[in-house]
Amino acid sequence: MMLRINKERCTLCEACLRVCPFAALERVGDEIVILDTCRLCGICARNCPTEAMFIETKSEHMSPSDGPFEVMRNVLVVAEYDNRQLHPVTLELVGKGRAMADKISGELACVLMGYGSEEEARGLLGYGVDVVYCYDHQAFEHFMIEPYTNAVEDTITVFQPAIALFAATPLGRSLAPRVAARFRTGLTADCTTLEVRDNGDLVQIRPAFGGDVMAQIVTPKHRPQMATMRHKIAEPARPRHNPHGKVVKRELAEELLQSGITVLNVQKRPPESSISDAEIIVACGRGIGNRETLGLVEELARLLGGQVGVTRPLVETGYANYRQQIGLSGRAVRPKLLITVGISGAVQFTAGIAGAETIVAIDRNPEAPIFKACHYGLVGDLHEILPVLIESLKG
Repeated sequence: MMLRINKERCTLCEACLRVCPFAALERVGDEIVILDTCRLCGICARNCPTEAMFIETKSEHMSPSDGPFEVMRNVLVVAEYDNRQLHPVTLELVGKGRAMADKISGELACVLMGYGSEEEARGLLGYGVDVVYCYDHQAFEHFMIEPYTNAVEDTITVFQPAIALFAATPLGRSLAPRVAARFRTGLTADCTTLEVRDNGDLVQIRPAFGGDVMAQIVTPKHRPQMATMRHKIAEPARPRHNPHGKVVKRELAEELLQSGITVLNVQKRPPESSISDAEIIVACGRGIGNRETLGLVEELARLLGGQVGVTRPLVETGYANYRQQIGLSGRAVRPKLLITVGISGAVQFTAGIAGAETIVAIDRNPEAPIFKACHYGLVGDLHEILPVLIESLKG
């Protein structure tokens, strides 16, 4: 990607010099010169009256000029390995990746970085992974963005995937955009649904415009297609009999293992219960009206042996902790039983409950969208319904 100037169109009006926020342009004689401080922000190109300035996007990696994309059928999953164990979201990505690879007749690979990770790499083969690229080095003992990015870039260069999947975790959200930038490709964050077409195009679906629409995003001109997916959105991969895959040990040059960050100390955070792991959840929204009703919700959850979840408005009003928030701006859940109370069912919330086994909705509005997402619906005043449920459980 480079900033270019069409000298035949340039009139030396110096409009670009005036708008450049980095002072990266200057006039030398009868031409405009681009300095090393240019950050490719594109402001100069957008303000050029003669359209003489433009940004040339030429990929150093995979683009349509390298050949037909139809031959690229492989899927890559970036595994997360921390504290000598795999993050559970890895198996969800593997399950999704395996289904995609089967549909487009490709192979599924994982890239696993971590110190002492070879055993976990072999374990991934039992979940239908064809090949695991393992980077087992002390430089990967803790997450360091530079060596991690270099390792994923190395794997993509070798494996040539059409699709690369990351977890929408703090690690994945930091790593994925850096890898996408190196390959000059697109990246869609926090996808709620991922589908693949027969030609290998990845349809990345996520809410847009404040949740008013579900956007379907494709990257037709560059590979790999990249997306991040949240924990608890997809079904985890299941163990398979007679795994046939292989582990490929990869090594990076010493300079690619270096980082500008020095870890002085690592303290393990004490374990805490997460609503994402709850099997029974009673979730409430703005419709509960007051704290007194919230008390009823909490009692119902306690009697069922579950946890209380909330929508964003209740967190913003101080009724609940952000760790209890469900939805796109909160957490995705996959409980066996979910009871919603006073939740209308906006897409920001329903995107986080797609994996729930059984959903029971309580709302006074029979036209509420939540009734299209639930298995059982109770239309009525929650102040009348909740006390009856509580008494029946007590009895």
